Amino acid sequence: MQTYGYARVSSTDQNEDRQVIALHEKGVQPEKLLIDKQSGKDFDRPRYQQLVSQLKKGDLLYITSIDRLGRNYDEILNQWRILTKEMGVDIAVIDMPLLDTRIHKDYMGTFIADLVLQLLSFVSQNERENIRKRQADGIAAAKARGVRFGRPEKELPSNFTELVGQWERREVSTAKVLKLCNISRSTFFEKVKKYRILRQNESK
Repeated sequence: MQTYGYARVSSTDQNEDRQVIALHEKGVQPEKLLIDKQSGKDFDRPRYQQLVSQLKKGDLLYITSIDRLGRNYDEILNQWRILTKEMGVDIAVIDMPLLDTRIHKDYMGTFIADLVLQLLSFVSQNERENIRKRQADGIAAAKARGVRFGRPEKELPSNFTELVGQWERREVSTAKVLKLCNISRSTFFEKVKKYRILRQNESK
């Protein structure tokens, strides 16, 4: 029987030290500790895939918390089933003792573990939906206050309308106008279009 540990952080600039220390305290040796530094949205992660290829029946896998395994609880449920029921691997979640398959081998223990996972899945899904709703509400409120999102518009020179007139009369080339305005071709034509609509409205 081999003891493995799996740790995950969402990006390369996040620190996995807390997880590593906790896993070492459980007896996980450095060569048996696999770490991914990427999102937990799915299980297409190189070190996790390596871990699964190494695990054998009767091995023990430690993780510090269930969200280190992943963020998508539907996929977590599927992975949990594959590891524990198909591969015969034990899993111990350090911060949640109920999720330790070594001490829940009977029918009731399996039922409790499955129930906890289902509950976590439900809570996680609701939280994701609440976060999306709060973000949407926040964006709507900010727009109502006049807050603009995205990259700020490039400031045009004070004589932009004069330059447009010269360009329309072919007194200056497009390349010359772009250089004077310090904007891209697409931005220039977009601004010209808006300028012409504004000019037409003012002439009515």
